[in-house]
Amino acid sequence: METYDQDRPCQKWKKKAYGGIQPGYPDNHTDSTFLQEMITNANVVKRDLSKVILDSISISQYVSVVSLVVSIWTHTLNSKIDEHTLLKLDIFLLALAFLVLLVTSPSLSLHLLMKYFLNISFFISGLYVLAPIYHTLTRSISSDSIWALTVSLLVIHLFLHNYSGSTIRPPGALNNPKLTSNISLNASIVASVLIASRLPSWLHVFAIMLFSLQVFLFAPLVMFCIKKYSFRVHLVFSFVLVGVTLTVTYQLHRLFFGTLLVLMVFISVICPYWLIRIQEYKFEINGPWDEAKLCFDITE
Repeated sequence: METYDQDRPCQKWKKKAYGGIQPGYPDNHTDSTFLQEMITNANVVKRDLSKVILDSISISQYVSVVSLVVSIWTHTLNSKIDEHTLLKLDIFLLALAFLVLLVTSPSLSLHLLMKYFLNISFFISGLYVLAPIYHTLTRSISSDSIWALTVSLLVIHLFLHNYSGSTIRPPGALNNPKLTSNISLNASIVASVLIASRLPSWLHVFAIMLFSLQVFLFAPLVMFCIKKYSFRVHLVFSFVLVGVTLTVTYQLHRLFFGTLLVLMVFISVICPYWLIRIQEYKFEINGPWDEAKLCFDITE
C-alpha cells in the first residue's frame, strides 16, 4: 500500500473536481477550509402552528364529504331515501356545482361550460344504460365481502386523494391530475358500484351512482375553486360542512360519529401540533460535497 509522508515538501493542495491525485496528498485529502462552506438547515421551512392547522382543514373537509356520501348510502340501503328523492338531490347538486364554478372561476368561458355540460350529458346517458348491468353485477358475491371491500376502497381513496388539488383539471389549469388521484378516483367508483349493486331496482342504482360520481368527481373541483377564490369563504364552507356531517352521523350511528370526531381532531389538531414539535429535530447539512444543481430552466 502506498503511504504519504506528511513531512515531505509538496505543492499546495487545491480543490479540484477532476484531475486525479495531487502529488503528496491521498485521494481523499481535505484541508482545513473544507467545512467552511458547510450550511445547516438552508432549505428547512419554519412552519407556524396556526397555518398548518388552517391547511389541514382541506383534509377534514373532504373526509366530511366522504362521510356524507357513506351516510346517504346507508339511508338508501335502509330504504329511508327513495330513488325519486335521490334524483332530485342529484339535480340540485349538479346545478349548485355549476353555479359555484360560474361565481368562483372568472376563466370559465361559455365554450368550456358547454363542453362540461356536453360531457356530463354523455356521462349521464351512459350511466343510465349501464345501470341494469350494475344492478346484477355482484349478485353472486356475499354482502359481507361487499361491505369489507367497500370500506377498504374508501380507505384507499382517502389515502391517495390529492387534497391540495382537484380530481379533474380545473378551468385554466395547465397540468392534469396525478396518477395517485386517478387511482383514488377509480377506488371510489368501484366502491360506488359495489354499494349500488345491493339496491332493489335499477333506478335506485342509477340515482345512487349519479350521486356518488357527482360527489367524487366534482366536489374536489368545487372545493378547489372556492379555496382559490377566497380562503375566508373556504373556511366558512368547511366549518359548515363539518358541522352538518357531524350532525348527520350522530343521528345515523353513535360509533360512526365518535370515530369521525376523533379523526377530525387528530387531523386538524394533533397532527399539526405533532409536525411542529418534531420540526425542531430536523437537521439538514449542505456543503461542497453536494451534487451541483442547475440555476436555470433547461427547457429555456
